[in-house]
Amino acid sequence: MAVVLAIGLAISGAGLVLLLNLFGAGDYVMRRVTSRYLGTLPPGFAASKCGFRIYAVLVLAVGLLCLGLAATEWLLPLGAGLLVVGAITFGVGSMVAIAGEVETARGNKR
Repeated sequence: MAVVLAIGLAISGAGLVLLLNLFGAGDYVMRRVTSRYLGTLPPGFAASKCGFRIYAVLVLAVGLLCLGLAATEWLLPLGAGLLVVGAITFGVGSMVAIAGEVETARGNKR
């Protein structure tokens, strides 16, 4: 479980850094990754500030899921709580991201 804990800490840390735009990391990733064409696909919802934040929350939620899984070994209620919070955050964030992507795609067709 130490590996899962390390993965959870790394993913959660990356999600927080992107979400809070620490050291300009979020702006850098938006400039260099999410605002560029992906083959023939134009930049989507992640190229907007709001969309990028939603995807950063999804990264953080995956980190919370890993941390919750690792924490169940030491303290079951804490681990279960982290798993539930991570799963709910991922579910809601996914719905918002999908809606944003659909709206962006419809806007690009006009």
